[in-house]
Amino acid sequence: MSAQGRLAPLLLCGTMLAGLGQVPAHAQETPAPAPSLPAASAVSPTGTVRSITVEGAQRLEPDTVLSYTRLRVGASYTRATLDEALRELYASELFSDVQIRDNEGALTIQITENPVINRIVLEGNRRLKDDKILPEIKMAPRQIYTRSKVRADVARIIELYRRQGRFAAVVDPKLVKLDQNRVDIVYEISEGPKSKVRQINIIGNNVFSDGRLRGEMATKQSRWFRLFSSGTTYDPDRLAYDQQKLRQFYLTEGYAEFRVISAVAELTSNKQDFIITYVVEEGDRYKFGDVTVRSDIRDLSSDGLTRSLRMKKGDWYNAKAVEDTVEQLNQTAGLFGYAFADVQPEFERSKDDRTMSITFRIANAPRVYVERIDINGNTLTQDKVVRREFRLHEGDAFNTFMVRRSQDRINSLGFFQERLEIEQKPGSAPDRIVLETNVEEKATGELQLSAGFSSLERFILAASVTQRNFRGMGQELRTSVNYSTYSKSVNVGFTEPYFLDKNIAVGADIFRQDVNSFNYISGNDRNTIYSQVRTGFQLRAGIPVTEYLSMALRYGLSFDNVTLDQSTYYSDRITPGQFQCEPLLAGQYLCDAIGRRTTSTIGYSLIYDTRDNRIRPTRGHSLTFSQDFAGVGGSVQYLRNRISADKYWPLGGGFIFSLRGEGGYIKSFEKSRSASSDPIRLVDRFFLGEPQMRGFDIRGVGPRIIRKPYIYDEQGNPTGVNESRSTWSDDALGGRAYYLAHAEIEIPLGAGARDMGLRPSIFVDAGAVFGVRRPTYENGGLLDLPQLVTLPIYDANGLRQCQNTTDGTLASIPNGASCPTGTTLYGPQVGGFREFYLGDTPKPRVSVGFGVNWNSPFGPFRIDIAKALITAEGDDTKLVTFNIGTQF
Repeated sequence: MSAQGRLAPLLLCGTMLAGLGQVPAHAQETPAPAPSLPAASAVSPTGTVRSITVEGAQRLEPDTVLSYTRLRVGASYTRATLDEALRELYASELFSDVQIRDNEGALTIQITENPVINRIVLEGNRRLKDDKILPEIKMAPRQIYTRSKVRADVARIIELYRRQGRFAAVVDPKLVKLDQNRVDIVYEISEGPKSKVRQINIIGNNVFSDGRLRGEMATKQSRWFRLFSSGTTYDPDRLAYDQQKLRQFYLTEGYAEFRVISAVAELTSNKQDFIITYVVEEGDRYKFGDVTVRSDIRDLSSDGLTRSLRMKKGDWYNAKAVEDTVEQLNQTAGLFGYAFADVQPEFERSKDDRTMSITFRIANAPRVYVERIDINGNTLTQDKVVRREFRLHEGDAFNTFMVRRSQDRINSLGFFQERLEIEQKPGSAPDRIVLETNVEEKATGELQLSAGFSSLERFILAASVTQRNFRGMGQELRTSVNYSTYSKSVNVGFTEPYFLDKNIAVGADIFRQDVNSFNYISGNDRNTIYSQVRTGFQLRAGIPVTEYLSMALRYGLSFDNVTLDQSTYYSDRITPGQFQCEPLLAGQYLCDAIGRRTTSTIGYSLIYDTRDNRIRPTRGHSLTFSQDFAGVGGSVQYLRNRISADKYWPLGGGFIFSLRGEGGYIKSFEKSRSASSDPIRLVDRFFLGEPQMRGFDIRGVGPRIIRKPYIYDEQGNPTGVNESRSTWSDDALGGRAYYLAHAEIEIPLGAGARDMGLRPSIFVDAGAVFGVRRPTYENGGLLDLPQLVTLPIYDANGLRQCQNTTDGTLASIPNGASCPTGTTLYGPQVGGFREFYLGDTPKPRVSVGFGVNWNSPFGPFRIDIAKALITAEGDDTKLVTFNIGTQF
């Protein structure tokens, strides 16, 4: 048999990509072993290489091919030497087929080069896009195709899908041959469904139920009500985490010997679900024995620290309490300047009486001083903006309380990503420490847009632009525009938090507001009742009194002009020829509101604030008391009092509970214009509704006047009032006093929803506004004007005109005179109405609901759905409110 014939079986070792077949997600395919080559023959058992020829090379030089073997001209060779050369050439993964022919020492190496990859194509990947897969695989265009790399890529793609919880994923590689020895590699992917956790079984637990233990785990059983939970997907890393969670739970309950014997996850036959089984051993429950502190630091009294410990002898052992005590002792040492105090608990377990005695040893350490404060990562914000929030400076004695307070103040700026921490690093000497703050800036510009529809204002559009870190100096610049059928306003404000680099905040606001109120003549035809134009400014200053107490001072000056539609609501009924507001038409409260007024106010606020973050607090409380006195010049005199408070509690597990309350009262020092009018002007009263109180419309709570127009027959006689709400005039009156309370729980979601920035909450709102003098009229009650009223038309001389009922001719009459017999007053007729005074009661209005904050890709979004449970007659309710914005 010739050498070529003997080597023919080697052709079976050529690489065939289509032979890879499907690789299931649950199987790890190992590389194929090296081909078992038959021994190459020679003319004799040993010989000498006379020449070496390489055939079939296209991209590679012959010398390059020979460099992968040990064959050399003049060297002796055997069949084993040729076998080894074949293995070496295959191992290079450059060739799909190799043959060696021997003609009495003249060797010919026949090769078929592996093709070049033209492109990589992914098909069927909907959950993982190309940009997530291609960077993770080895193969790429213009590389040499090899079978081992394809296997590795298949395994890598499967691993990527497993991380997504898709254990049923299948990857089928295909090879498409092209000309010039090129190929396209196509990975056909069948993603399959996410592998859920169908069941979690626990064996060996006698004290706590399966449900109680499952509640401690991050992994949850797949159920319909966990539709948006990411914890129902199987994750091997979460399996290890859950074992640690079980151990922590038992250790906090006193079971110091608890251990997880095994944790097994079994994939069901359809590769869609996992069944997890834990085998645990609870052990005995322990109590605390003697608990003492031994301090080697002279400033820390061992006896005093022992008495301050919360854990006592005889209490059930709790590992979490031990960790908290270590942290507490470290913080206590830090308060005295010992930043690197080493607190180590020493345990002594007694199995006889099942007690755990603990000695907390505080090793001696030097007192530490701040050597340097480093701030990294701030590209826009100036260093001084961050440094001035530090309660410690270079050279000061280290203090953990001041470090934590500095951290809270920096977080409260709102300029950086949440959960910023100040790292403590050793300095140049044992008694030196470096405080390093690594910040990550976020967008501080905010564009807020909101739109809505209310019974009071109809279509509403509001926009505001705020830059809270203007020029990177911590300054705040804001402007807002509001537009609706009812009102239009613009406001521009600026705040400098550190005026002349001193801890004094100054600011100013300029505003203009144009408010129009209307009623309905008939159907949807509106008639303007009154308009108010208000222009003014306010100057502000803030001064810190202590670390938590500050005072704010302000002065404001505004000019108001309230006018009524004279053609509709003015008459000379009382004094002929002298037109003035007619209470029978406009209502007494509107007549009292008209006119020009100048309001000059001076005020102050006392603010006590211990919250960890003023923007999104999780703990702490605040209390604010404000008073504003109008009467420093101007034409208005009153004292406005307000108080507000809030408190936040972290409930654990990401839940945050908050209580907020506020209230106010206005005391007037003016005399009423009439016995029936209220001394507090309409524009100065308190109003309540959206957005302060969810579940109610804008100004939807409190005293109001509702006018219902009469319906007339063909003869002009009233037949009743129109009960269609669209025809009513609904005017909120506000009140002298109000109160408002909120209770809210922020609910944490799974990792997936948390990454999306979703923060849902449930809430209860309660409040009321009240205290307006009840309008009275000539008949001693509310207005009831059923007849049609003629509004006179005057001639060029300002005289009333009367129309002849027979021929329709007009004749002028002197002011104060009545129309002659056979004539009637000439002018348009306006229908009458009945007026209802509602809502003036301190009775609380209550609403409940839920809302969601979402940091969406296009900006912050808030939606609230609230149901008003307790209302008063006349209140306007509203189910859904939303607000949307963007950041820059």
